[in-house]
Amino acid sequence: MTLSSYEAKDLFQWLTNKEDILVLDVRNNKDFSRFQVESPYPFDMINVSYYDFMEIEEESVAKVAQDRAIRIVCAKEGSAKYVGEILVKYGFADVRYLSGGIKTWGNLLVPKLLRREEDYSLYQFIRPGKASCSYGLCSEAEMMLFDPSRNIEFYFDFAKSQGCKIIKTFETHLQADYIAGSRMIAEKTGAEFWANQSDFKAAKTNHKPLTDGESHRFSKGGPEVKVMFTPGHTPGSTTYLIDNKFMLSGDTIFIQSIGRPDLGGKAVEWAIVLFDTLQKIKKLDDKLLILPGHYMDWSEATEDLLFSLPIGQAKERNKEIYSISNVEGFIQFIQDNMRPQPPEYGTIRLANANLEQFEAEKQEELDLGKNECAATAYAKTQAAA
Repeated sequence: MTLSSYEAKDLFQWLTNKEDILVLDVRNNKDFSRFQVESPYPFDMINVSYYDFMEIEEESVAKVAQDRAIRIVCAKEGSAKYVGEILVKYGFADVRYLSGGIKTWGNLLVPKLLRREEDYSLYQFIRPGKASCSYGLCSEAEMMLFDPSRNIEFYFDFAKSQGCKIIKTFETHLQADYIAGSRMIAEKTGAEFWANQSDFKAAKTNHKPLTDGESHRFSKGGPEVKVMFTPGHTPGSTTYLIDNKFMLSGDTIFIQSIGRPDLGGKAVEWAIVLFDTLQKIKKLDDKLLILPGHYMDWSEATEDLLFSLPIGQAKERNKEIYSISNVEGFIQFIQDNMRPQPPEYGTIRLANANLEQFEAEKQEELDLGKNECAATAYAKTQAAA
């Protein structure tokens, strides 16, 4: 019986394969409550603090089923390894600890093929720890990225695996809930960085300003990527229409609910703008597939564990929002569902505008935890829990 490590991608695979494992999180209760491993399917997880294993070893060990495969999670790796050594000493046969700690789960990106056409392939990169999605569009050995996260090495490795060069990277808005990767990818690769001036005019980034209605293509044709300004969540929120089939909506609309217009501290002003944007979105083809920037939980995923839904079905699912017929009623809906934004959001905006930069450890701290970007009573309830 020996102790071994595992990686975040291994844990995701075990959970999605519904393997019989017990996840043992040994962080303190406060950190465990704030952010923990989640799966598309039910699984067994317990929280027994590392300090309990130090102070009341036998009692803590007794809380762990000895006939199970144990996968230990902690903050940085060391505590999980310590607890794993204790369990091995007590005769546990299959014990592993998460290499790098919970931050590796938070940074994990899972690539999923959304559509393969004759002249392009479209991928969704799911980030389970943040409940967010970024996207990659490949055509003729070139790749465009949309809303990449700070785990830039993943995108480099993925592009290489597809035989592609990253030529452009786009942002749907100035992100507040995670540190974005477009600026860093552009600096490393020479790719063009495109963003909406209404969000990025004060940013110290070498980005190119988008124009409403303009189109982007690859060197040898491929699918059209059309820019559509959809302000409201932020003044510069932008949607990208890919091949007239996919609506890469960022935080403007989700599968469940819509983006919050109150994060900038101008709830009424931005709600008015968002209401107008929703009237424009209502007129789009109901067959367009929404590709959101975030999801609430795994119940929104398809059987293939993808986050995508025809806009017509999204309007029906969220009819209590889309049926609001006047701006006064919409403002009231927003005000009824407002909740405090996480305190780190303001700091993350500064980082994404390159107005202030932070060491890697501070970036990890800022980036940890799920998003709070949806305007919905469900999210308000969850935040208060």
